[in-house]
Amino acid sequence: MSVSTVSTVAADQVVCAPLPVLGRDVTVPLVTGGEVTYAALDYAASAPALQRVWDDVAAYAPYYGSVHRGAGYLSQLSTDLFENARRTVAEFLDCRDGDQVVFTRSTTDSLNLLAAALPAGCQVFVFETEHHAALLPWRDARVTVLDAPRSPRQAVETLERALADRDADGPALVCVTGASNVTGELWPVRELAAAAHAHGARIVLDAAQLAPHHPVSVKDLDVDWVAFSGHKLYAPFGSGVLAGRADWLREAEPYLAGGGASRKVSRRTDGGVDVEWHETAARHEAGSPNVIGAYSIASACTALTEAGFDRLVAREQYLIEKVRAGLAGVPEVRILSLFGDDAPRVGVISFVVEGWNSSHFAAALSAEYGIGVRDGLFCAHPLVRTLLGSDPQTQGECGAPEAAPGEKSLNAIRVSFGAGTPDEHVDRFVNAVRELVQDGAQWNYRTEDGRCVPDTSA
Repeated sequence: MSVSTVSTVAADQVVCAPLPVLGRDVTVPLVTGGEVTYAALDYAASAPALQRVWDDVAAYAPYYGSVHRGAGYLSQLSTDLFENARRTVAEFLDCRDGDQVVFTRSTTDSLNLLAAALPAGCQVFVFETEHHAALLPWRDARVTVLDAPRSPRQAVETLERALADRDADGPALVCVTGASNVTGELWPVRELAAAAHAHGARIVLDAAQLAPHHPVSVKDLDVDWVAFSGHKLYAPFGSGVLAGRADWLREAEPYLAGGGASRKVSRRTDGGVDVEWHETAARHEAGSPNVIGAYSIASACTALTEAGFDRLVAREQYLIEKVRAGLAGVPEVRILSLFGDDAPRVGVISFVVEGWNSSHFAAALSAEYGIGVRDGLFCAHPLVRTLLGSDPQTQGECGAPEAAPGEKSLNAIRVSFGAGTPDEHVDRFVNAVRELVQDGAQWNYRTEDGRCVPDTSA
């Protein structure tokens, strides 16, 4: 496999305590009465910010100034902070000499930026298993969507066959996830990169779910680009990264036209303007940059590195095994998987419960147990529908189903966790699943605006 895996981990082997995160002491009301500490188990959507990140940003905030725009002390300090953040991210990703780190808004923004930079006639290969952020941006390219593989080996073989049939004279790009946002399963990134390069294609890694859970080395995986989001890496504020080879980015028109992207602008005699664009990452960072967002990502990278990824991975593996074992003890629960039970994975697990509408089940977990999970299609509609065995052409919303409590839905439930998750949260979740299946919900629920909510009208 392309990333290190962890064997079975016993509780007494886990020496890494959960990292302090914001919201760890927040209490929420229960519909049945009283309050409970909130169990945030929706890390795959947005992970809580690390306390370290929040403290670093708060310490910098009084010194905030314009970046690349002024001669004053605060402007110079902010510029240094911004550019140092770029270097920190490059080190975190183990980038090659000459690679660029472009700050964006998110993984979605990063992949749309790369899509806008594709050479003319580029063919894109993407598996149907991708998050929509990786599946949909390639609207101006020739796109080949590959069927969902049922093993890592089949993924590589499927890609090799598709690339062998392509037009070898034109540019090509493969887009692949590092860890599924639905099943948590790790993909064979290094092997897929080797297949891509053997056929003259390049590859971009969607590391939105991988980077928060495993070290990502651009050099070791031999990918051309990597994209991820700050809000999944314990750093909020709407920030993201696209890092990798400079040539396609340098040769493309700026993602946004404006100040910061331009080196020189002059008037022509005919009344128009001539523009000389930057060839550095600034070419695609027009406007005033999100310096706090960039700094928060760098702070998170530093915090994860200093905590020790080996220890974090080992502890997360312990939590994964605890959740999977607990769910396996409930016959009505079916865990969704592409590659099988033995596939290495991160802390993202999706499942369905026999006899339950997924929205109803998730609503009961929240209202009666103070547990926050996700239900729906997880912005990966083709994959979830394949895993559920439903018609892949069936239309669906990104959020909750329209079905009422007790009615069949085509959606699933996702529980996800990471470096800030305490044992108590996963224990409470497993116990709640068992109780709901055995005893049913304690409260009545109704559908409101497409979501299942507690019925408080009585």
